[in-house]
Amino acid sequence: MPKNNLKKIRENMLLSKSELARKAGVSPLTIDRIEKGYSCRVDTKRKILYALGVKLSQKGKVFCE
Repeated sequence: MPKNNLKKIRENMLLSKSELARKAGVSPLTIDRIEKGYSCRVDTKRKILYALGVKLSQKGKVFCE
């Protein structure tokens, strides 16, 4: 079970995994792994939040921990 809402948010924004990965500067495989519930580095989370236009103070909406 995923530990985050990344897939739901990405799909609501009509972004593909590849598009989000390009915007965030990470690989599509990284996006796929995170959506499946695997952990990632804080720096990677920060990049994804910026790519989605989410403030760091609202990271709980994307990454539940």
